[in-house]
Amino acid sequence: MPSSTKTGTPPQQREGASLSHGLKQRHLSMIALGGVIGAGLFVGSGAGIAAAGPSIVIAYTVSGLLVMLVMRMLGEMSAAYPSSGSFSAHAERAIGPWAGFAAGWSFWILLCTAVGLEGIGAAHIVSGWLPGTPEWLWVALFMVVFCGTNLAAVKNFGEFEFWFAALKVGAISLFLVLGVLAIAGVLPGTDAPGASNLTDFLPHGSNGLIIGLLASVFAYGGLETVTIAAAESEDPVKGVASAVRTAMWRIALFYIGSMAVVVTLVPWDSEEVVAKGPYVAALDHLGIPGAGQLMNVVVLVALLSAMNANIYGSSRIAYSLVQRGQGPQALGRLSGGVPRTAVLVSCVLGFACVLLSYWRPDDVFKWLLNMIGAVILVVWIFIAVSQLLLRRRIEREAPERLVVRMWAFPYLTWVALAGMVAIFVLMARQPDTRVQLYSTGAMTLALAAAGYAWQRARAAR
Repeated sequence: MPSSTKTGTPPQQREGASLSHGLKQRHLSMIALGGVIGAGLFVGSGAGIAAAGPSIVIAYTVSGLLVMLVMRMLGEMSAAYPSSGSFSAHAERAIGPWAGFAAGWSFWILLCTAVGLEGIGAAHIVSGWLPGTPEWLWVALFMVVFCGTNLAAVKNFGEFEFWFAALKVGAISLFLVLGVLAIAGVLPGTDAPGASNLTDFLPHGSNGLIIGLLASVFAYGGLETVTIAAAESEDPVKGVASAVRTAMWRIALFYIGSMAVVVTLVPWDSEEVVAKGPYVAALDHLGIPGAGQLMNVVVLVALLSAMNANIYGSSRIAYSLVQRGQGPQALGRLSGGVPRTAVLVSCVLGFACVLLSYWRPDDVFKWLLNMIGAVILVVWIFIAVSQLLLRRRIEREAPERLVVRMWAFPYLTWVALAGMVAIFVLMARQPDTRVQLYSTGAMTLALAAAGYAWQRARAAR
């Protein structure tokens, strides 16, 4: 197959022409805002605090700076060439079809698995409120609801995410306000903790900080959805540009700011931080009646929002790959501007992951989790390499497309790549993450080989 970099029509324009454009600017703006507040922040940050202590703020700052660079690079390419394939289409354009194949299908597997994991997390919360109800039944209910939402017009997905995001943004903003008031000693009924919870800043030394850093990196997953959704918006270029330009303050406020509030209010070694989650533990610590349970509702919303977004993202990535000749044609069928077969397959695979978690938790399901463990880092590598190659090409061929520009190019791109390599090295040093690194590496190599074989087979026709 001839490389898309050699053709006159960008792959992003070819594959995106038939999708509907039902997302309004308000949908895209709120998806960008709420997408920063992912399930990983509410659910996964407790383990990071337990390992790193108050230094988790440093961990989130370092990983947040890396994510800002990645989003800037992705934003530059997505504003120049909006596509439902996002980084996968950019990798094809910059590196070759095999790279788009490997990046796209590895991310699709990640999203399908994440759909199941988020469903399990949401069901666990609901079954805690309604003891005796089977968790798998709740997962099935959530799956049916969001599968139905995504099978309908894309504006339904946009409306769900708009209100989910509004609730998450409102809740985290209120949490930050209450936390700052409590720290300042002006919240009625609470005493200012001062710096008493921050004295043991590195309780487990540099090793604990490394564990916290790795946990924080994966908490940022999901920011890519806005560049996928932009292809179905009224003004893709404006939407991507706006989302990327505001990414810095959103990450600083919601992630780094909330971590600083949590570790200042609650002792890092409190069992509740892991058992209940850091946000619920902090609100319970303040003694605000019902606040902890209210935050549990927000956590549930975050999980359902991520579930909805991942069904959407997985179906669009699959559709984009098929339209670029890199997957089975059945997944690329459109109906009413929606790739409904891709939606159904993504949901079925997500629920299959749920069943595996019950039937084969210690072997098949564990193997699956290890395989997707470092996919987000692999995707970031593809983004950085693609941006390095595409930037010069865009400057030569279509400089007017550079609506968003990477800061201090190419120096900060190389800094980001160095940071990703450093994270890979740290993962290789930790027993728990070493297996994930090797498993993801094996899957990526297998997909790259399959993509190259697919590319050669098409070129030989």
